[in-house]
Amino acid sequence: MGYFSHLFYPWGLILQGVAILHFIRRRPDTYWLWVILLLGPVGALVYLFAEAIPDLGLLRGTLKVFPRRKRIRQLEALVRDNPSTGNWEELGDLYMEDGKLTQARAAFDKAIAARASTLDPFYRRGVCAILSNDAAAALPDLEQVVAKEPRYDFDRAAGLLGHAYAQTGEKEKAERLFAEVTARSTSSETYLNYADLLASEGRNAEAREWAQRVLDKRPAIPGYQRRLQRPWFRRARKILKQLPA
Repeated sequence: MGYFSHLFYPWGLILQGVAILHFIRRRPDTYWLWVILLLGPVGALVYLFAEAIPDLGLLRGTLKVFPRRKRIRQLEALVRDNPSTGNWEELGDLYMEDGKLTQARAAFDKAIAARASTLDPFYRRGVCAILSNDAAAALPDLEQVVAKEPRYDFDRAAGLLGHAYAQTGEKEKAERLFAEVTARSTSSETYLNYADLLASEGRNAEAREWAQRVLDKRPAIPGYQRRLQRPWFRRARKILKQLPA
């Protein structure tokens, strides 16, 4: 490999640097790091073709950041003259996509105050509260949504309500809801939130079982889905690492 390293210098080092940076950001299987380090530029090239190029499909959301922010500016001006429910909801959605959870919650407040006729602004305000680690604020919104449509957003609303109950100390309610949702949903998010609840009660074997179920999905799903699920796989491994066998 020394010959190839000399042949590609300094581009080989740059190639390895790009591969390592991608590895740190995306966290694929650990063996890829050894491929990059031990095989030098050739290993880096193999890694980039196998892992980085397929990840380009995940950049679509990133590429939308500029038109999204342009639309945000348009809506911020528009709601001054036309503060309709629809305009506030769209603005809240865009803030949420942009990671501006405080502004999103405020926009959904305005949408609801303008007599929103759908459950969506309540649900999205509840999700923003969960993502902001404010489970107490999420409870009334998620309770309202689940009471009217128990399977809202493919059971995610009920799963997040169970998580909110767990986070606010209502563990019996949380466990009942998780039992219902996990019986009909395969959401990794719900499985791991349930595992966290079980671990908090000292039920480590059950918690490990639910975390392992997330990892067990990996071989059976397409590569694109595996890439989307990586954050959940990492969280599952973390739970298994922290809990005694």
